[in-house]
Amino acid sequence: MISYKKSHIRDWIFAILWGGLVTVLLCIPGNNLPETGLDKIPFFDKYVHIGLFAVLTFSWCVALFNLKRRDAASMLVFKVAVIIVVYGTAMEFVQKYLVAMRSFDITDILADAVGALLGVAIFRRLNIVASH
Repeated sequence: MISYKKSHIRDWIFAILWGGLVTVLLCIPGNNLPETGLDKIPFFDKYVHIGLFAVLTFSWCVALFNLKRRDAASMLVFKVAVIIVVYGTAMEFVQKYLVAMRSFDITDILADAVGALLGVAIFRRLNIVASH
């Protein structure tokens, strides 16, 4: 039986809410995206994708880590990263076919993958530090 501490429940809530936020942001029609001037920065949208997907991957690794033994955790984080990249790819198809003024962009998928790997790297680094 798995016992949850309040912090574990918060981890799950954060992962779910962050996933919902990412989904909402990716489904905003292109003409409704706020004009902040930041889009003038080269590749700014790719940095946004990297950040969103790094936090998404990290938060799911933290939430799921409490369900696995330490020796199984290594494979778990890579499974999470793969699932997150598949999700990002699926969202590109959603943007192409279901969201007005948005399109499929392979470089967004690459940025999502970089973000997922960054999330794994941060999780592994913090997890290694915490376990010593």
